[in-house]
Amino acid sequence: MARLQQTDGLTEEQTELLALVRQFVDEQIIPVATALEHADEYPEKIVEAMKEMGIFGLMIPEEYGGLGESLLTYALCVEEIARGWMSVSGIINTHFIVAYLLLQHGTEEQKQRYLPRMATGEVRGAFSMSEPGCGSDVSGITTKAVRAEGSDEWTINGQKMWLTNGGSSTLVAVLVKTDTGAESVYKNMTTFLVEKEPGFGETAPGLTVPGKIDKMGYKGVDTTELVLDGYRTSTAQILGGEPGRGFYQMMDGVEVGRVNVAARGCGVARRAFELGVAYAQQRETFGKKIAEHQAVMFRLAEMATKVEASHQMMVKAATVKDAGKRNDLEAGMAKYLASEYCAQVVEDSFRIHGGYGYSKEYEIERLYREAPMLLIGEGTADIQKMIIGRRLLEEYKLKG
Repeated sequence: MARLQQTDGLTEEQTELLALVRQFVDEQIIPVATALEHADEYPEKIVEAMKEMGIFGLMIPEEYGGLGESLLTYALCVEEIARGWMSVSGIINTHFIVAYLLLQHGTEEQKQRYLPRMATGEVRGAFSMSEPGCGSDVSGITTKAVRAEGSDEWTINGQKMWLTNGGSSTLVAVLVKTDTGAESVYKNMTTFLVEKEPGFGETAPGLTVPGKIDKMGYKGVDTTELVLDGYRTSTAQILGGEPGRGFYQMMDGVEVGRVNVAARGCGVARRAFELGVAYAQQRETFGKKIAEHQAVMFRLAEMATKVEASHQMMVKAATVKDAGKRNDLEAGMAKYLASEYCAQVVEDSFRIHGGYGYSKEYEIERLYREAPMLLIGEGTADIQKMIIGRRLLEEYKLKG
């Protein structure tokens, strides 16, 4: 095994699981990833294999049919999967966030109803906060749920944006505005659990998934809009059973999602480094391997350092969360560092490949288009710096 991205203190069970995932990535993802990505084809066979391995239930407790693993174990598995193809890690990321939301905030009835089927992959999750008119400004959402007077029936109208797994999912956690009478806009938001059929078009009465959004990279996985026009639901489908808690529930999910994005950045960066260091030892210029030229050797040294630093930051963020502590500072730092370093390492590998890096025959071309998504997914770098800065001011507030 390569020296980079090693994690101290893992149990034998964790080590064996990671070895199994790494073998799966090497044998079943890397050989087909570029062809599937260029065709923008959903990796159905890979998904079915992950179901059999229990990946969809990795963090779901054993009592609900899952493997009951830690966030750290999950993040390390995501790191390996993203090394093979980032889109596959996206398929399980949103599913995992919905399962986490249910586990942390759902009623026991909701847990019993969904988690066992999510553990097997029978029910596939997606979550939705963003809208066409707002990105990171969650307070600006306009999709609204209105309760029928004197009943438990609600009607939702609005348009959501950027749903990963929007087409393939069957359960979507949707953040909407509700008039709970609270003064704070954040306490007038509610998360509804929306069931639908997989596919595109009208997938439930009053709910339409128009189609896949055509993207520069991050292909294969379906990214969609979600249009709710007179969609009817009930109080029983509110996450946790009570309105007004949606914003705080979603922020909790995004916090662990940022650890996941950091892990994906680590995986993509490591693959870019592997490709760059291999190519540098094969390509010759001026009578010697380009790895022997000081300029390229220095570039490789910087790439490896960034790969290692990102991994250790990600591990710290996951470990803090697993300990039951608030980790918004560590998660923000990990997401910010890993995504920025990933983009830099991928570009450096691209430069090492020279003209061949621009060719679709070489894997680095795909990574070059995928890395930018991590710079904006789960909050931009600027949002992360705001989160980090605010937390630092709390921690280091002047006394007296």
